[in-house]
Amino acid sequence: MPIGAIVKQVAAESLKTQTANSRLRLRKAALTLTPAAVSRLKDLTQGPTPKYLRVGVRQKGCSGNSYTLEFTDTKGKFDEIVNQDGVTVLVDSKALITVLGSEMDFVQDKLSEHFVFNNPNVKGTCGCGESFAVN
Repeated sequence: MPIGAIVKQVAAESLKTQTANSRLRLRKAALTLTPAAVSRLKDLTQGPTPKYLRVGVRQKGCSGNSYTLEFTDTKGKFDEIVNQDGVTVLVDSKALITVLGSEMDFVQDKLSEHFVFNNPNVKGTCGCGESFAVN
């Protein structure tokens, strides 16, 4: 068998293996959304141009980190894309390790309404609840 044919055969087998392996590896979403969060985001992102919510983390507050939320029309090159129930949320690549496995909820009470993060990586929060520390 000529060497060119062997190379093609090995490449084809390698591609089959990679394809089979990629089908077997299911990735958990970096962030999950509650039904309340999905509903609120659908309301906020309606319009003629698609808008996304980008979730990030910055150093702020007495515990060290704070969530940032911004609406954008474009996806960043390294943003992690979370699609759930017709809503797309982008997770800033620099915040990915911090928010990995978190659940985003939307809560309302008599005085306010806001998004809340239930983050399994948090080891402590400040008294006002605006900042957090991670493991």
